[in-house]
Amino acid sequence: MLLRMAQKFYVVWSGRRSGIFTDWSEVQPLVDKFAGARFKSFPTRAEAEAAFRAGRPASIAARPRTAKAIAKQPADDEAAVDVRIYCDGACEPNPGRAGSGIVVYRHGELAELWYGLFNPRGTNNIAELNALHHALLMSEQAIVAGHGVEILCDSTYAIKCISVWAAGWEKKGWRKADGEIRNLDIIQAAYALYSRLADDVRLRHVSAHVGTEGNELADRMAMLAVQTGQVELRRYEDKIDIAALLRMRSG
Repeated sequence: MLLRMAQKFYVVWSGRRSGIFTDWSEVQPLVDKFAGARFKSFPTRAEAEAAFRAGRPASIAARPRTAKAIAKQPADDEAAVDVRIYCDGACEPNPGRAGSGIVVYRHGELAELWYGLFNPRGTNNIAELNALHHALLMSEQAIVAGHGVEILCDSTYAIKCISVWAAGWEKKGWRKADGEIRNLDIIQAAYALYSRLADDVRLRHVSAHVGTEGNELADRMAMLAVQTGQVELRRYEDKIDIAALLRMRSG
């Protein structure tokens, strides 16, 4: 005898299209790699309709995932994060002209783009660390305002410097056995900030150049910093036309 699987109703509040759906295969492309996606499954249509009308649930359960998606998506509550900050660095050549870019999403909507921190004699690692440091500074302001924050960075080096290696280096007097710690000043400043915020900010790696909108835009902002020589971190004031921004030079 065949067992019939219980019908589920999926609510998408924030995705490429919002609404109520009955098939996960229809929902997945609407939310996969969509910054700030908010969705949840319900056992009945009535519950789904009520939740959709409410606009935001008390909590959003972990979504169904493929094995590939599990490696990329956090297991904890998506609803706890309403500010996502993407950061990236660029350097041309490496070492050479370096700059950083930051992109901020609020409740799944693109809100701000930033570029700057130009260094004429920088490296890609310096640019990535600078971007992460300033993303942490922005996250601190958001946390104080009561928002859940996630920072997404495509530099494994920058993430590990701040969240893994720095604690050990600090215990050893900021030394390591095989030589000096490069970029120590930036690492120390970013680590001090991360240490204060670690319980309130989620730091996550995102793959570079795979079509994730926030990461691609941060890359374009980093290259804009390199091209313009913008020293101070500056908000991008032109019209936010995502298609046009993505046509800008990439790093």
